[in-house]
Amino acid sequence: MTTTPSPVPIARAEIDQRRLFDLYQIVPDADEYTEILELERRWIVPLAEHYRRTAPRFESHRELLRTLSDFLTREGAAASDNHRFLAEEATLEQFKVVVGEFAMDGLTESLSLLPVIPRLPYRSGMAVFRVMVDELGCGNDDMAHSELYRELLRELGMPTEVADYRGSSQQSHAYVNMFHWLASRAPSPEYFLGGYTYFEASVLYGFRSFAQAAKRLGLKSGRYYTEHLYIDMYHSKQMRVALNEMAAARDLDLSAVWSGVELTSAIVNDATETAISIAREKVRA
Repeated sequence: MTTTPSPVPIARAEIDQRRLFDLYQIVPDADEYTEILELERRWIVPLAEHYRRTAPRFESHRELLRTLSDFLTREGAAASDNHRFLAEEATLEQFKVVVGEFAMDGLTESLSLLPVIPRLPYRSGMAVFRVMVDELGCGNDDMAHSELYRELLRELGMPTEVADYRGSSQQSHAYVNMFHWLASRAPSPEYFLGGYTYFEASVLYGFRSFAQAAKRLGLKSGRYYTEHLYIDMYHSKQMRVALNEMAAARDLDLSAVWSGVELTSAIVNDATETAISIAREKVRA
């Protein structure tokens, strides 16, 4: 079976993503929780439902994984002009704009994902936990991915606190909010398994232009990107293990798994294209 990405209905919707980010950081009272539900209802809930409703009919999770491989191959071969520009032409100032757009994610990488582990069957959760342990540096503070991002920011002469990047785009906030929703708010953990299985595999081509730009610009701390290109092959395998173990433990909602794939692809690509476009417009070479 093969499939092509569905047209994206609304990747970020017209909601205040900054407000949703703030609400996700607190223990909400009744009014704040009602606000969370309303913001999600206007944004990510209908998007997830669209992709669940239009998902192919899979006979098994193995068929879904084969279809995901085809999806990733086609997406990886269709690099946009923005990716080409970043890799080959972006100036240091333009690269800094892109780095700033993703700083909220880079500085908090994986922390919002931890709540999904108790939502998963034990062996599935342990496969995901192995990925999380890697993301957090395996106990080595200096190798945590968030610390690698701080190294990059410091080399670029940029601030290293999340609060300094609250002025980034709605799309960048949606990118961070999506991971919180997948791990903590989605109606079943299948959405997370689909989304993060896709994400860990897509980084292998999605970060190439970032790594090439960092190398071309002579940045020593470009290892934030090269570390992902190295370790995410292992992470991709672990996420497939997580899906296999979930399927062994109970029946999978394969439509929800696939919804997570397309949902994540839509929001990540929207944020990436927006970040590079902002850099191209804001800082003229």
